[in-house]
Amino acid sequence: MNLPFSPAARVRVIPFVVFMLLLQVRGMAPADSSWGIDPRWIYGLTLVVVGALLALWWREYGELSAQLWPSWREAGLAVGVGLLVFALWIQLDAPWMQLAPPTAMFIPLDAQGRVIWPLVVVRWIGAALLVPLMEELFWRSFLMRWFQNETFEGVAPQRVGLRAIVLSTFVFMLAHTLWLAAIMAGMAYAWLYRRTGKLWVPVIAHAVTNGALGVWVVATRNWAFW
Repeated sequence: MNLPFSPAARVRVIPFVVFMLLLQVRGMAPADSSWGIDPRWIYGLTLVVVGALLALWWREYGELSAQLWPSWREAGLAVGVGLLVFALWIQLDAPWMQLAPPTAMFIPLDAQGRVIWPLVVVRWIGAALLVPLMEELFWRSFLMRWFQNETFEGVAPQRVGLRAIVLSTFVFMLAHTLWLAAIMAGMAYAWLYRRTGKLWVPVIAHAVTNGALGVWVVATRNWAFW
């Protein structure tokens, strides 16, 4: 099997890889700011770097063209699925539903326990706006279709088979702590893409899920979900 190093693959894989590497850097950074920076602001750097890559290659993402913007009905379906996934995500957190305990939680509080709102805004923008674009380009547009055929650019979403959906969802699950919730989310977003043929639909659903989750996390201070 040939490695997916085509230009179309690279512009969908590289932003995701950079995001994951910077996430690891944040996780390894000492909490005492001995690196000369509050490690929580590395997320802001991630936002800038990955956002710049997506902007640089935007014209390469034909599946995100204005002509493929969803209808009102499709957008409504995306919002409904996104809210359903959010509701499931915050319930499917029993110990046996976790691959591992949460690590590198994002806790935007100062030493007195007060919320640092600039950190909250940066985190929410990243989770609700950047991550859905970056991840759906990788997980659904690239990986799901690549499992169907290595020349993934020519694979219509509606022609993706069950095997490709299951395999891509399995890998999606491995990238998340809450494995059962991740399976539900991955299958839901894959279903939306396959049903509508428009990547914007799972992007919107993913954005709704993450946006609602961010509001809920701040309201309840349940930082383990961040």
